[in-house]
Amino acid sequence: MSSLASLNSVAFSVFGEHVKWADMTGNLLGLAGLALGWRRALSAWPVQLLSGAVLVVAYWSAHLTGGVGKQLLVVVVAAWGWIRWHRGRRESGQVEVRFATWRERGGLVGGTAVGTLAVVGLFTLFPSLSWNPWPDAYIFVGTLAAMVAMARGWVEFWFAWLAVDLVGVPLAWDSDLKFSALVYVIYFVLVLLGLRAWWLRTRTSRPDAGALEGAPA
Repeated sequence: MSSLASLNSVAFSVFGEHVKWADMTGNLLGLAGLALGWRRALSAWPVQLLSGAVLVVAYWSAHLTGGVGKQLLVVVVAAWGWIRWHRGRRESGQVEVRFATWRERGGLVGGTAVGTLAVVGLFTLFPSLSWNPWPDAYIFVGTLAAMVAMARGWVEFWFAWLAVDLVGVPLAWDSDLKFSALVYVIYFVLVLLGLRAWWLRTRTSRPDAGALEGAPA
């Protein structure tokens, strides 16, 4: 319990706003994981897993059930993504990235929409799970969709993360997780750099496969 109390303690204050250790540490690890993902490094996944574990503490203390669920999903999907990237690197010598096909994009968007509605229904049925069902459900399901896209090596992963952050950051600020909100600018820059890097990668690796499946229609 003392360790949890330490994570939930205030690290520093800026202009009267308190930044908690769990919020700061988890988000710094998240930034590192995103940067490693940009480089297609296998270490991106264990770092994301650790980030999720730390942020579970931060969101639990803020009573954000959707945020807690989101981070638990991060932990589970990070373990799956780690295995998937390791297998891909063993088979081809590198982590392959490509654009999703239109069918895959439709499945990703449709699954996200249906999943969000289902989770909103759950939060509405059990109000104690979330005080703000719609953004909580959007973040919950959107994070899962983004990480699944990352594990599959789809460039659309970067767009999905940006869409999640556009809702998650204001919600974090209003919930007294100030560091989560403040790192948005850095996330935004990393997303743009990562998007550019993966996009260019699709044009230089395996052009035969890219032309048939990976190039945008």
